[in-house]
Amino acid sequence: MGEDTAFLVSACLLGVTCAYDGGARLQPELITLMAQGRVVPVCPEVAGGLLVPRPPAEIVSGDGDNVLDGQARVMTITGENVTAAYLRGAECALTAARRYGISTAILKQCSPSCGVSRIYDGTHSGRLVVGQGVTAALLRRQGMTVWSEEDRIRLLSLIQRPDLTGF
Repeated sequence: MGEDTAFLVSACLLGVTCAYDGGARLQPELITLMAQGRVVPVCPEVAGGLLVPRPPAEIVSGDGDNVLDGQARVMTITGENVTAAYLRGAECALTAARRYGISTAILKQCSPSCGVSRIYDGTHSGRLVVGQGVTAALLRRQGMTVWSEEDRIRLLSLIQRPDLTGF
């Protein structure tokens, strides 16, 4: 797979039951890309050692960039610090992207790992704020293009014109 055709994709978006609540967040458009052999699935949270299901977690005192810089942490609703698992998972996602020559990731919006432009505010109150997850931040720092499943126009263009890379 080359960078012009393959995408790193949050596994939950492909129907894998790896979300914190044991569910999936299936996006049918992405199944088409997977059937074309253009997808490398990844769940950074599971890759980092977290179980399914698991307590919901949120970034406290910042976003993914702050976690990477050691200025924020990822905490579960039960008060467990799971920052190390999120950092390991982000590194696993980056390793997969490098292994397959992938330069674009399609990630699950609002996730503390994969949130592209919005994450929960760290209070476990359901409030969203502008920010990105740990994996999204690491991938961007490494020069990757990162976008979410909410970008319907890009997803549809990938399926209708398979020669496009989404940029």
